[in-house]
Amino acid sequence: MRDDTTAMRHDTAAMRDETIARFLGQLAARVPAPGGGATAALHAAVAAALLGMVARYSDGPRYDARVTGHIRAAADELMDEALSLADADASAFGAVTDAYRLPKETQQQQAERSAAIAGALAGAGRPPAGVLAAALRLTGLAEDLLPAANRNVISDVAAAAEAARAAAVMARVNIEVNLRGIKDPAIRGDLQATAATADDIAARADRVVAAVRQEIGR
Repeated sequence: MRDDTTAMRHDTAAMRDETIARFLGQLAARVPAPGGGATAALHAAVAAALLGMVARYSDGPRYDARVTGHIRAAADELMDEALSLADADASAFGAVTDAYRLPKETQQQQAERSAAIAGALAGAGRPPAGVLAAALRLTGLAEDLLPAANRNVISDVAAAAEAARAAAVMARVNIEVNLRGIKDPAIRGDLQATAATADDIAARADRVVAAVRQEIGR
């Protein structure tokens, strides 16, 4: 019989090489991953790509090359990082699935299974925590780019901010859903603090979008 989880892991081993249609097909399939975590990372990658595009259009003597050059380089780096996080999330969720499949017939097996699940859930919290860190940086880049950007493409700064906001909100939920299974209080505390940054990211992204809408509505 076909093992869908094994096939899923093989198919998503290189998220950056997937076509959009293939990724969406996997996302819609009845397999554990990719899911919301990988999608959050891809939202961050989209935000980075949009900022990189706007920065490239904001080139020439009319623009501050130091600002746009820095943003372009940082956005390209974050796009690559976000794609890696999408892969890491799929792998981490696979580890959670494996832990839940461990035998639980004896007390020793139950204890080993519980420890494995807690460890896997802690590991599953790391990719969305990385997505939140990336989303925070991306929101800052959007704030910096807005006043320096080519005015013909500032709507894409708003789109980038919204994509970063979506990445942050989705990543927070993916952290929170695993918290109750994480036994280490230090790890729980760190993840809770990271998840809480989503509110600030969302508020800052909303301000960028509002500023763009106000300017294009004049």
